[in-house]
Amino acid sequence: MAEAYNTKFTKKMKRTHTIWLPDMLHYHNELLQAAFCSCGYHLEILPEHDRLSGFSLPYISGDYCLPVFLILGQILAFIQSGDCDLSRAAFMEPQAGGACRAGNYYNTIIKSLQKAGYPQLPVISLNFLGHERHPGFSITPRLLQGAVAAVCYGDLLMMLLQQVRPYETTEGMAKSCHRKWMQFLSDEIRQGKNISSKKRIIRYQEIVEDFKKIPRKEVHLKKVGVTGEVYMKYSPIGNRHLEEYLQKEKYGYRVGGFINYAIYIVDSELSRMRLQGKGKLSQKICHDVLNYLKALQGDLYQVIEAGSVFTADTPFDALKEKAGSIIDCSCQEGDGWLIAGEAAALISQGYDHILILHPFGCLVSHVCVRGILKKLRNKFPGANIQPIEYDYDSSQALQESRILLGLGDLKIRRDI
Repeated sequence: MAEAYNTKFTKKMKRTHTIWLPDMLHYHNELLQAAFCSCGYHLEILPEHDRLSGFSLPYISGDYCLPVFLILGQILAFIQSGDCDLSRAAFMEPQAGGACRAGNYYNTIIKSLQKAGYPQLPVISLNFLGHERHPGFSITPRLLQGAVAAVCYGDLLMMLLQQVRPYETTEGMAKSCHRKWMQFLSDEIRQGKNISSKKRIIRYQEIVEDFKKIPRKEVHLKKVGVTGEVYMKYSPIGNRHLEEYLQKEKYGYRVGGFINYAIYIVDSELSRMRLQGKGKLSQKICHDVLNYLKALQGDLYQVIEAGSVFTADTPFDALKEKAGSIIDCSCQEGDGWLIAGEAAALISQGYDHILILHPFGCLVSHVCVRGILKKLRNKFPGANIQPIEYDYDSSQALQESRILLGLGDLKIRRDI
């Protein structure tokens, strides 16, 4: 395994190479690209390919969890497509740590590229703990500021689009408004303009006002809340374009934003520091970051809630309180108590059909999800709460049938 660490992303590569990132945060990708561009990096999102597991299986065990099949598959499919300039390509894998196998994705990707005959390709770990450092990549204050703006704007646009698009009187208006702001905000982030907290609040207000202008019809739709493992929840490759499917089937739908997950990661790290007796300075830094993120969240949610037209996600502290009545908040492995909190929060906002997405092979997610189902159903007897498992060898038709069955809308065909 020592050879896996030989290929580093150098300072020279920063000027010459494109960094390719798996499609994991679909609503935030373009804004994150702009944040990296503002610091001199050329970041691109890996394209989608069919049958990604077929690219992964020659190099990893079939017992791995689904996200690694898809992430590694995206990388290998792109390399083998002929569209990748191998002399100017590097890859990036976000890492949040934890007890699940996601902590091993980085080494798995490197080792698989070695087996496939591409040991020269650098793989960068995107993490905030200083692990797996590369001389040509560092998380600077400027990059952090741009990334924070990207996450806040991405969450805002996601929340507004999901509350307007199912009800718009003219199809495509919400998507057009989303596209307009995505391009405008990306340009600003790329230039480092108007990304301070005060300037962002002004932009929040302008965006909300623009979405308010979109005519909506009064129509009763079955409301579906989506939560679950972070990759499955946000990546259309992971959830097989679930949002498009729910839209096509005429559901109202809602997926919780990424800010709560980011705060959850920092909050979990602070809890671990306290349990392990880490130094007071480290704890203080982590505590300050936690309060900073909560303040950012408060500014954003306050603007969304003003005027009572749109509903913001449930703030982190309230989310944790809701989860505490279902599962102990010391359950922090994988997505831990966050899934229970998001499910309870979505139900309280009127989304009484809950889909909890988790990938085949993810033991942490499987145990956590199955462990909270009974308590959730007892606490919310009027809600329909269903786990939806995704695996790499099930057909699209079977996956959609599972979703419809979970929502109570699977119709038996009598013509066959």
